[in-house]
Amino acid sequence: MTSDRVVIFDTTLRDGEQSPGATMTHFEKLEIAEMLDEMGVDIIEAGFPIASEGDFKAVREIAQRSKNSRICGLSRANFKDIDRCWDAVKHAAKPRIHTFIGTSELHRAIPNLTMDEMAERIHDTVTHARNLCDNVQWSPMDATRTEWDYLCRVVEIAIKAGASTINIPDTVGYTAPRESADLIRRLIETVPGADEVVFATHCHNDLGMATANSLAAVEGGARQIECTINGLGERAGNTALEEVVMAMKTRNDIMPFYTEIDTTKIMAISRRVSTVSGFLVQPNKAIVGKNAFAHESGIHQDGMLKNRENFEIMRPEDVGLTGTSLPLGKHSGRAALRDKMEKLGYDLGDNELKDLFVRFKDLADRKKEVFDEDLIALMRDEAADDQNEHLKVKFLRVICGTEAPQSADLTMLVDGKEQQVTAQGDGPVDATFNAVKSIFPHNARLELYQVHAVTQGTDAQATVSVRMNEDGKIATGQSADTDTVVASAKAYVNALNRLIVRRGQDDVGYDEKSVSYKDA
Repeated sequence: MTSDRVVIFDTTLRDGEQSPGATMTHFEKLEIAEMLDEMGVDIIEAGFPIASEGDFKAVREIAQRSKNSRICGLSRANFKDIDRCWDAVKHAAKPRIHTFIGTSELHRAIPNLTMDEMAERIHDTVTHARNLCDNVQWSPMDATRTEWDYLCRVVEIAIKAGASTINIPDTVGYTAPRESADLIRRLIETVPGADEVVFATHCHNDLGMATANSLAAVEGGARQIECTINGLGERAGNTALEEVVMAMKTRNDIMPFYTEIDTTKIMAISRRVSTVSGFLVQPNKAIVGKNAFAHESGIHQDGMLKNRENFEIMRPEDVGLTGTSLPLGKHSGRAALRDKMEKLGYDLGDNELKDLFVRFKDLADRKKEVFDEDLIALMRDEAADDQNEHLKVKFLRVICGTEAPQSADLTMLVDGKEQQVTAQGDGPVDATFNAVKSIFPHNARLELYQVHAVTQGTDAQATVSVRMNEDGKIATGQSADTDTVVASAKAYVNALNRLIVRRGQDDVGYDEKSVSYKDA
């Protein structure tokens, strides 16, 4: 491919959702897919249809609702997976089947196939997919650790069988930029028919080089980048959509490529993905981090006042930031709140605005000034409350003293029925969590507890994040409040609600004749 156009393939709803604890609800997936569609993403990998009934339904509905994007489903290299995938994506105006198998020596051992047996399976499954759908993508999982001759052999087989896109995954984040570019370039030069298909790159960030590797692959001839919002993904994550898109836009002088992404929508979808996934964006994250356009150094501030280009290589407006963060107060009305939320990238319906306004007024009574970050935290809390609320905190009072134990009086709704308990613990948060567990016994283990101040000052909201593990099922919960203990209780309960939802999900099984789809 010689075009300068780079196709953006977003896998937030598939690979991104495989991040431990990042499972999204059905309606959250539909909402994120709609936002991706509106921002100009070319291909949305909506899920892995055979993984569960919930995944199948989400992919099918996203396919039915999509207006612009091509909708893709993932399948392993067997007819059952491919048929299930086609049943989900065939309703899209532009469907795609993405099938894969691990081709490295390590990954060939998983299904215990010889090179010849795997080559035959690739031919048969890609042919089957192509007979169903005229747009087929094929991936040799762990391509960057696959023997060169064998990689060329199986890529040629996939092309001849009808694949129109060949994706080269760096499944374990092993490669480096020079290797990434050379691998794509050599494949295009060596494999018969390679100039008739699109080569794609799919990089993981285990060594912190996913973005660099993806851009290098484009330099080598790849014209599709697989990525996720906020770099969400297993282990250290995937290539971040916002990073590759803004890198090509900002440094178009040395990377003369372009995408069709509306970059002004980046911040809005970044915040929404952070909210629904439960994964906070680190403050110094490129493009979308809280500090990405902040300047505290005196020298930097002086330079910014004289000319923004002194220390900013991008305009905040280009990624959807409003620039000035003017606080609201308790006397601000609904019109001011609606205007502020629109500038922050939230298009609220009347009922959504009404609910948010109640929360805003409550916060404004406890806090002198309500900043942008406070409003974003309120939106995150509102999204958490929209989950299937089997459990809900109604009342909490904590009694603290200089000597342990502390005690917590908790009233909770369990499936609508009110229950009360008093529990003790080694500190107010421990006492609160013990109270929750007394009302709703469970075996989930608390793996992470973090507190972040949303803004500065003693009246700042605290955002609490928790991660819980129940028999291998991981869920994340978040909540914000000016009272850290209250935020802790709500975050803990939010995570439990997500675990309850996950208990009903039947994930795809694994057997020795199959291949793992994780990290595909």
